[in-house]
Amino acid sequence: MTFSSLVFLCIFMPTVFLLHCALPSVKLRNALLILASLLFYAFGEPVYVLLMIVCAFFNYLFALLLGRNKSKAAVTAAVIANLGMLGVFKYAGFVAESLNRIPGLSLPVPQIALPIGISFFTFQALSYVIDVYRGRVPAQRSFWRILLYVAFFPQLIAGPIVKYKDIAEQIEERRVTLRAAAFGMRRFLFGLGKKVLIANTLAVAADHIFARSPAALNAPAAWLGVIAYTLQIYYDFSGYSDMAIGLGHMFGFTFLENFDFPYLAVSVREYWRRWHISLSSWFKDYVYIPLGGNRKGKFRTGLNKFLVFFLTGLWHGANWTFVVWGIYHGLFSLMEEVVPAVRKLPRFLGHLYAMLQVTLGFVIFRSDSLPYAMGYFKAMFTGFDLSPAANLLFLRELTPFFLLMFAAAVLLCAPVGALVGRLRAYRTRTPAERREQGVLFVLSFLVLLWCLIRLSGGSYNPFIYFRF
Repeated sequence: MTFSSLVFLCIFMPTVFLLHCALPSVKLRNALLILASLLFYAFGEPVYVLLMIVCAFFNYLFALLLGRNKSKAAVTAAVIANLGMLGVFKYAGFVAESLNRIPGLSLPVPQIALPIGISFFTFQALSYVIDVYRGRVPAQRSFWRILLYVAFFPQLIAGPIVKYKDIAEQIEERRVTLRAAAFGMRRFLFGLGKKVLIANTLAVAADHIFARSPAALNAPAAWLGVIAYTLQIYYDFSGYSDMAIGLGHMFGFTFLENFDFPYLAVSVREYWRRWHISLSSWFKDYVYIPLGGNRKGKFRTGLNKFLVFFLTGLWHGANWTFVVWGIYHGLFSLMEEVVPAVRKLPRFLGHLYAMLQVTLGFVIFRSDSLPYAMGYFKAMFTGFDLSPAANLLFLRELTPFFLLMFAAAVLLCAPVGALVGRLRAYRTRTPAERREQGVLFVLSFLVLLWCLIRLSGGSYNPFIYFRF
């Protein structure tokens, strides 16, 4: 991953960007981006490039059919085809293993490699077909534009999930300005810093602790592990979203924001309005509202929300830990609706409550199995052995660089002054704002230099959301 990251930063991205700027027409630029996106995906998953092209093609055909005839049978077939493909590659082994727990059953367990980003590009393609059926967008007659929409490399493998109606005009006609490209590059570099400097550093401590048996952990180590992971997954995923949004600006595309400081939430429901916004929006538009939303009484509303959280958990992975994590959040969301006192907590207490629930939920999410999660909870709340030997793992993770990045992670979870907000704003109305923007540009290139040094040194560089 480190070598491929350096190739992307130093060769692939600059080459594609310069060629994109040099080409005279949108048609040629789209052709370049399609080719670049297929090469990008082939670098990690050469076998599954064809699968992605097939996915784009059959959704293109379904949309053409629905453009002529709004047939429920056709849109149902499209949903079944997309979810069937996702089910085969992502959930076939999980279902077989789960069924084999029934006495007397011994089904063969398929060993199918999971295509990177399949959950993202499948959901994008499916949203396009459904929107054509609903009349929100016309069916696109050019397959190449649909292929670009499905395969576009900035957000191909880890989102955000982009709806076709949000970028249809930009695929057909867009301008690349120096200003947008500069701000896009800056957004990309700060996202890179969040990923390489903060998330990767926190990942080392989280992985070391979660690799241990829960019985070997005391409370300080267990709490350090899950807090480090809670920060790691935010900076990993939001960092990638920042990179995708920044790259989009560089090529003339505008993607919607995917995170809105979720760790400032004062309830679980608010947390989900701020976390992975594109996924929450997708489930709201294509699952929750079609099920009836909140229009069919309190019981049905609660049932619809519970189903959405169940599916949200399942979307994240083929493991019961993800399913239980989704149900866990669904239960707290329902509790907040039926227990008014939770909604009336003072903001400080509401924030503590929300962060405690989110952090405990990530124990389930990060664990390899439910028994491991139960053992980890036990270590968190009953691991009272504070002897020097028991504290060795905890103290060993507290390196100076870890503490520096941990402090930065905590501070940047909230809008620190006006700085973080200005990373998303392109304002230069006054001389003071222009100076601040200049400082941020200089800082972004210092971040790039630091990231290149870390990557060239072979630092730990996983991407959590690649496996979803």
